[in-house]
Amino acid sequence: MPARPEGLVRSLADDVTRRALQGKPIGRQEAVALLREAQRDPWPLILSADRVRRRFRGRRVHLCSIAPVKVGRCTEDCRWCAQSAHWKAAVEPCGLMHTEEVVHLAREAAQHGAACFGLVTSGARLAPEELACVQEMARAVRSETGLDVCASAGALDADLASRLAAAGVRRYNHNLETSRAHFPQVCSTHTYEDRLASARAALAAGMELCCGGIFGIGETDADRVDLALAVRDAGAHVVPLNFLHPIPGTPLQNAVPLEPLKILSIVAMFRLVLPDRIIKLAGGRERNLGELQALMFLAGADACLVGNYLTTRGRPPADDLKLIRDLGLEPVGAGDPVTAAPVGA
Repeated sequence: MPARPEGLVRSLADDVTRRALQGKPIGRQEAVALLREAQRDPWPLILSADRVRRRFRGRRVHLCSIAPVKVGRCTEDCRWCAQSAHWKAAVEPCGLMHTEEVVHLAREAAQHGAACFGLVTSGARLAPEELACVQEMARAVRSETGLDVCASAGALDADLASRLAAAGVRRYNHNLETSRAHFPQVCSTHTYEDRLASARAALAAGMELCCGGIFGIGETDADRVDLALAVRDAGAHVVPLNFLHPIPGTPLQNAVPLEPLKILSIVAMFRLVLPDRIIKLAGGRERNLGELQALMFLAGADACLVGNYLTTRGRPPADDLKLIRDLGLEPVGAGDPVTAAPVGA
């Protein structure tokens, strides 16, 4: 079949952009077609996403940092995760941190420009005594640093969600990870519906929802689009996009990495599907984007993690801050309002 003429490629991107700029959602077929066309030439899609980001998100870049307050011995079998007890990754298990250590890390995050600080625990669900500790951490971080507190602590029910919200957790992270169709290929110890139930519990308790996924785990472009639509339907305020950093000892240790321009095309597609949401580049961006990291904002991102991740190291936060300022963007720091609603340009 002959290649589609360049003018038609641009016509599709231009048509989708016009509607996205008006806040009109794009459909599944269009999103899949955009990724297909981007395989040949990603720039019309990337430049379209930049226009939509500037329209709805302006020049501000939201920065957040996370702390692994409990590491390892997870009973779940997510095939990419180094913390799963099912695999043999070289991760040293560690029980809950002391609150004083967590506050110290939060202060460092604030100094590095973060406005939000995430408390991340391994495991399927918090035990009652763990919940009490995480509540204490959340209160201490909020009162002593002024940072917004986020949490990612496994499955939620109504009671657990309400207790975290009462402790000052503003936003809860619970990723859908991939499409409903692909999920059973990468995790068998819980279901997609389980993940959606936790997302609904977070929202019902009055917390904002941070919900995205991970790419490079064997999914197709259709799976990537279906994830974007599922996240939109779930009501996510913030959408973190992670890209596989293969860890030795996990089933995906030999996975072939996505090409940088493919990653940027995925980011751009998410921006067009979710024009007014915070799109955050998270795990694996340094390893996978390399010298093209600056283009994540051109492709539609308006947020990123700064500092280290859970079991892998990030790059120096000062480098990210310099990059953002060199691009003429404005980092949102502690004390600034952090909103997941449209801000205009």
